[in-house]
Amino acid sequence: MTRWGMVIDTDRCTGCDACVVACHEENNIQTVGEEQAANGRAMHWLRIERYVEGEFPEARVRFRPVLCQHCGSAPCEPVCPVFATYHTEDGLNAMVYARCVGTRYCANNCPYTVRSFNWFDPEWPAPLDRQLNPDVSPRVAGVMEKCTFCVQRIQDGERQAAADGREVADGEIRPACAAACAAEVFTFGDLEDPESRVSRLARSPRAHHLLGDLGTRPGVVYLEGGDWGVAVDGAASGPTDGDEAAAEETRGGDP
Repeated sequence: MTRWGMVIDTDRCTGCDACVVACHEENNIQTVGEEQAANGRAMHWLRIERYVEGEFPEARVRFRPVLCQHCGSAPCEPVCPVFATYHTEDGLNAMVYARCVGTRYCANNCPYTVRSFNWFDPEWPAPLDRQLNPDVSPRVAGVMEKCTFCVQRIQDGERQAAADGREVADGEIRPACAAACAAEVFTFGDLEDPESRVSRLARSPRAHHLLGDLGTRPGVVYLEGGDWGVAVDGAASGPTDGDEAAAEETRGGDP
């Protein structure tokens, strides 16, 4: 059984926010303006957190993309009174917007604070109305929304593979954030396939879960603590390449 998941290499992230912009464009996420954002009503499915490590002059800024973790034991799911958020067979924490009545119980129960409430009906003044993605329905006021791992891209990839009479190839499906990232911070794929790149990276010695002690079984794995320029098979490389080599020695273990 497929379990879609993602590995995020924070050592590669430069905090450029290209992933945030791509997420907004791909998923028709509205912008609410500076005043409402200051009131805590900003709409984002993906945010970049910034941390400063060390002391001046050796201080270093680290960036961490944070999105829905698509938890295997998601705290948001059992508290929804109308079953608007639920778990799919392929590991996604899904949303049915037409069911949502806006109780916001799911947001209160999410330890990652990655769910957004629609305070307003979306407005797309011209020419922004021409950029809307026809594969994603805009959400109305009064409902919750969050990252879906770009489920529309997953479904397109699966349909294309079925039409071709083959399995979905490793790396064939890429959410908008992964496709837009020049630093290759995001790796997406099937965590249940031990040969997939995302699965190999998830077994890296650098792998950890965000708030892993809560037992939510996230579908997002973070890599942290590597150095650039490490030689792998005689070639200079970034930390992710070294992780794949190291993971071969620990195949079968959980991150």
